[in-house]
Amino acid sequence: MDRTFLLAGAIAGLIAVAFGAFGAHGLRGRLTPDMLAVFETGVRYHMYHALALLLTAAIAPRLPGKAIVAAGWLFVAGIVLFSGSLYVLAVTGVTALGAITPIGGVAFLAGWAALAIAAL
Repeated sequence: MDRTFLLAGAIAGLIAVAFGAFGAHGLRGRLTPDMLAVFETGVRYHMYHALALLLTAAIAPRLPGKAIVAAGWLFVAGIVLFSGSLYVLAVTGVTALGAITPIGGVAFLAGWAALAIAAL
């Protein structure tokens, strides 16, 4: 599982950097400042949790069990749901997707809780 989360973290980090550059260079002037801030929030949390996936991969061999695996998958889900919904909201203006964002936030919180449980 550690290689899976290493790969997921590396790919998530790559995408976060690409989206950050796209937001800074491709979207500035095309989005309102408020929507650009929404996009940037998505990028920030995306990168934080790409790093969390790398941490999960690094410590997974030392913390066997279901909690560490759950933490990794919850971080992945959070990136997709939280950051993904913010990206789509910012670019399309479809506000209905804002209802998905808190689900992604809960996935992030649950991932950190699972990581804490794995440490115990």
